[in-house]
Amino acid sequence: MKITRAEVAHVAHLARLTFREEEMEKFTSQLNDILLYMDKLNSVDTTGVEPMTHATVLHNAFREDIVKPSLANEQSLANAPDPRGEFFRVPKVIE
Repeated sequence: MKITRAEVAHVAHLARLTFREEEMEKFTSQLNDILLYMDKLNSVDTTGVEPMTHATVLHNAFREDIVKPSLANEQSLANAPDPRGEFFRVPKVIE
């Protein structure tokens, strides 16, 4: 056994959880199964295997950052309901 019932009870106490006796036995058994499986995974030879952050390959979905000319101030303010000089005037939202 990797983890004892006392350790499970201690962790449950730290998490402010209370369990019945049969639940403590069940959780101890389940946690032991998980830890034994992790031991099995640790025994696998992973030499030459690159570390990965995801199970599938992720590709960047963003386009290249290409500098392009933008709209002139007059064009951008052409349809503004209430422009003030070079700026858009908007109603006050904070009273």
